Amino acid sequence: MTIHQFYDKNLAHASYAILSNGEVALVDPGRDPQPYYTFAQNHGAKITKVFETHPHADFVSSHFQIHKEKGAGIYVHQDLGAGYPHIKVGDGEVVPLGAVTIRVLYTPGHSPDSISLVAVNEAGKDEAVFTGDSLFIGDCGRPDLRENAGNLTARREELARMMYHTLHHRFLKLGDDVKVYPAHGAGSLCGKNLSDQLSSTIGVERVSNWSMQEMSEDDFVKALLEGQPFIPKYFGYDVRLNKDGAPDLKPDFAWIPVVAYQPGWKPDVLVVDARPASKFRSGHMPGALNVPYSATDKFETWVGAVVAPDEKFYLVVEEESSRKAALARLASIGYDALVKGVMVVSEMEGVISSELEHDAFEDAYGNYVIIDIRQEGEHAAGPVFSHAVNIPLSELRERVKEVNGEAPVVVHCAGGYRSAIGTSILERAFPGRHVYDLGNRIKTWMERMPLSA
Repeated sequence: MTIHQFYDKNLAHASYAILSNGEVALVDPGRDPQPYYTFAQNHGAKITKVFETHPHADFVSSHFQIHKEKGAGIYVHQDLGAGYPHIKVGDGEVVPLGAVTIRVLYTPGHSPDSISLVAVNEAGKDEAVFTGDSLFIGDCGRPDLRENAGNLTARREELARMMYHTLHHRFLKLGDDVKVYPAHGAGSLCGKNLSDQLSSTIGVERVSNWSMQEMSEDDFVKALLEGQPFIPKYFGYDVRLNKDGAPDLKPDFAWIPVVAYQPGWKPDVLVVDARPASKFRSGHMPGALNVPYSATDKFETWVGAVVAPDEKFYLVVEEESSRKAALARLASIGYDALVKGVMVVSEMEGVISSELEHDAFEDAYGNYVIIDIRQEGEHAAGPVFSHAVNIPLSELRERVKEVNGEAPVVVHCAGGYRSAIGTSILERAFPGRHVYDLGNRIKTWMERMPLSA
């Protein structure tokens, strides 16, 4: 048996191929099926099975496309209510794969329809467990994503209690040498304290993972529910896409038109300007949101955090070489379907953003309305300006009315990426008002925190 891990750093998403005697089973594949096809071809094998551990919230899976193109059966929990051809499995069922078998564990907690998969080797020994979003390295899955999405819904406290029993009565019953392969690593929003390690063993997690330590069920529930990260707008949308079966990915994106930029043009829908913040500030269309694209920043996550899944938008990119790359990143969360057209333009006429005079701000920062767009926990742990108003970026478009007064506004985060997005949101909400991005200068201010107005 060969196990291969595929990892998408941008979404901190891990998927897997299990190979035995010319057969491949995939676990939680991402939106683009081609890497899995290439793996199977390179090993002279056929993809016969796809396992979905649950309907994912943070990315779109290619399971339905793989089924249509390769004839692979899709295995899901019996209560998932999938809208595509599938094979229902329940706790303890065994699925053959070449010379090995896959044993299903029912592991609810992150979702009410979660399963994990134990790979049993040729000698009949448990070798690895693919834990989906139930067990991570150093953490367990969050229980607050299925209150309003999916075939089954459940309150977060109910799911937290399910997670307690999953950890203690499912995972801790496995042998210490069983390898642990989760669906996510550090940076994922599906948990709050994930390690940057991408695999482990049950034995290591038994002693080092906070969620697997001895504690009462009530204490576990309280600890699990505290401090979970924000929920992007796109999460419920992706659950529904994955439950119903997403449209096939068309990687050339030829169906999305390239639109010529015309100075003065006012599109009838939202504009997401993915150029660098410096280019955006020097000229952009009125009302555009600036979510800078780069190979390393979480571009798709932040687009999905501030743009709702029912909002169509035009995408602006700086150069042709980044057009398909940016669209592929949006496609990974299903947002390619929202793109009405793409404009490729480096320099643009239009609104010029206000530039902060840092010396003036240094001398009189108490005269500015300061908006801290970090998450509540970040703000509470390290407030920088005592009079700052904390409105998390993921909530800013809905809470702009809380930015009171007529004084100039300064926006800050922890490093400068989020503040560029937040500044563009407030520029859109308050045209003509001075809105400044503190950018990466916040790092200097953080060395002196906290400061009084």
